[in-house]
Amino acid sequence: MTTSVAKLNLPVQTIDSTSGKAREMLETAKSRLGFVPAMYGNMVNSPGLLETYLLGYERFRQDGGYTPAEQELVFLTISRFHGCTYCMAAHSMIGEKMSKVPAPVLAALRDGTEIPDAKLAALSTFVRIMVESRGAPSSEQLATFKAAGYTDRHALEIVLAIAVKTLSNFSNHLMHTEVDPAFQAYAWSA
Repeated sequence: MTTSVAKLNLPVQTIDSTSGKAREMLETAKSRLGFVPAMYGNMVNSPGLLETYLLGYERFRQDGGYTPAEQELVFLTISRFHGCTYCMAAHSMIGEKMSKVPAPVLAALRDGTEIPDAKLAALSTFVRIMVESRGAPSSEQLATFKAAGYTDRHALEIVLAIAVKTLSNFSNHLMHTEVDPAFQAYAWSA
């Protein structure tokens, strides 16, 4: 994160500093993850922001039609495009430890080099096209994506993933979110 990015003057919230819906969301995060990610503590300053993020994230994970490794690839492609150091670290750890993204694919995503898997490369390329074009790929670009084994529904689910990652990436930029110790070994810089 460059020092030229404005920083909001809002505190990182904790379970003890919040109440109501905000507190419930942080308590749920702690029960599921074992800790409250700094990103959540920042985002909950706008409870609607965190709630929208969590709902969209869950829907993409559960109903998006992508494998866990493909899900991480989508999130990492978006986060790399946006230069989000927090999400790159977090999704790199999740990608390796939980979603089983192949090591060469994860390295390529982090380094911005060619992805050594044709189907995953096509997915990452289409995700990048969707972000760069603000959701307006050409017919040829969509056809190439579908020729790799994806569907129109998969393309629409990328819109959800972009929305979710835009919420987290942009709030992390504004809050200058520190990478949690759980993700520190996967620290990344743009």
